[in-house]
Amino acid sequence: MMFRIFLAVLISSATLSGFIKARELPNIVFIIVDDLGYGETSIQDPETDIATPNIDSIAKNGVRFTDGYVSAPFCAASRAGLITGRYQTRFGFENNPIGARNEDIDAGLPKPEITIADLLRDRAGYSTAMIGKWHLGGTAHFNPIRRGFDEFFGFMHEGHYFVPSPWKGHTTWLRRKTLPGGKNGMWTSADGKLIFSTHLNGNEPDYDADNPILRNGQPVEEEQNLTDAFTREAVSFIKQCGTERPYFLYLSYNAVHSPLQGADKYTEKYEGIADIQRKIFAAMLGHLDDGIGKVLQSVKDNGDWDNTLIVFLSDNGGPTRELTSSNLPLRGEKGTLYEGGIRVPFFLQWPSRLSGGQVYEKPVISLDLFDTCLAAADVEPENITDGVDLLPFLVDEDAAPIPHRSLYWRVGKKAALRMGDWKLVRNPGRRFGGSEEWELYNLAEDIEEMNDLADRETDKLKELEQEWEARDREMIDPVF
Repeated sequence: MMFRIFLAVLISSATLSGFIKARELPNIVFIIVDDLGYGETSIQDPETDIATPNIDSIAKNGVRFTDGYVSAPFCAASRAGLITGRYQTRFGFENNPIGARNEDIDAGLPKPEITIADLLRDRAGYSTAMIGKWHLGGTAHFNPIRRGFDEFFGFMHEGHYFVPSPWKGHTTWLRRKTLPGGKNGMWTSADGKLIFSTHLNGNEPDYDADNPILRNGQPVEEEQNLTDAFTREAVSFIKQCGTERPYFLYLSYNAVHSPLQGADKYTEKYEGIADIQRKIFAAMLGHLDDGIGKVLQSVKDNGDWDNTLIVFLSDNGGPTRELTSSNLPLRGEKGTLYEGGIRVPFFLQWPSRLSGGQVYEKPVISLDLFDTCLAAADVEPENITDGVDLLPFLVDEDAAPIPHRSLYWRVGKKAALRMGDWKLVRNPGRRFGGSEEWELYNLAEDIEEMNDLADRETDKLKELEQEWEARDREMIDPVF
């Protein structure tokens, strides 16, 4: 009898110990937004015409990285690096599948790659959810529920209309190659709710083709604006986990990616903006900021605020001509390896570990989030990673060295390397005055990358070239 009592107490103690240990694990929330430029949050640019108080609060409650980078200047490759903690060029994910290319059997995150969701779920018992835009493979074997996520609500391709056609209650701006009547310029419907523009000399992509909204693997009808729907699903997941289970939420909004569609409630709020394209963008960003505010409030209401690590970043720089999304004061935009394509709004908070209001000015990269979050959950990576745990650098910046000797990029013939304040870049193409030759900039003195020093600082140019070549020898050719 006494033995049974002793055994029951022992089991009860072990269960309680396991529960306490589980609750010591931080919840982890990734808030990834799409195509938001470096200069578009009001904490980065107080003079902006679009206030973002909820996004700003993440930086105010934690750390704002002034030199925070992503590993690619466009969506899919950047996300592949983020979710694996590895330069995507290590496994051949160098390009950006769009349209029908999403359905190619090999166009996605390679099966051997281990995601952060795999490790948090299988090593530390996290509940995991992916909500929103995936863009890491559009066929069944790339589905997030097969890549470490317990739950998935969202779409698989690069973009999606925010509401079903005929887009009631919204003002919609679409790219067109030719306006009605064979004209160029801008055309507006009689009710002002539909605008066509030829300024980019092409048609709006067929985002919704073969790209349904899915719950896990099953198509569903969604009537709400996707920004609201993704917010709703994120809040529901947080409530579902409660205080009993640590959770990892990968919340990937498709705002402010095209198509430009502003809900009436928000376009009316920004009535003072005269440029209709900018007004719709403002409506989308204001809508997004409100949604993020609701997610943050749900974390507070859940009672885990102090022990929740929250990350906010954009997947790449803003495509300014397409959206008006500003990267100021940086040169370039989405698709380029100038700073405007790869330096992004990048914030992190964890109240129980990090004091608020920090500004960290040394270069970091989205790959670091993989190592940082695994360290927070006391989980070891299984693959070689390219990031570092940022927490030691943030807890005592004076005692820690720089996180990285250098940061590396490659996209076809485009290439770049940052080492300290120096930036090596090769960005062929007519836009932004790019060249097939290496350019060299001192970012401490020239954040706008206007003064090419390649001809004057030849020793520094050679040093960075050698560093880039050494890093590049570790990579493989593109797989697709």
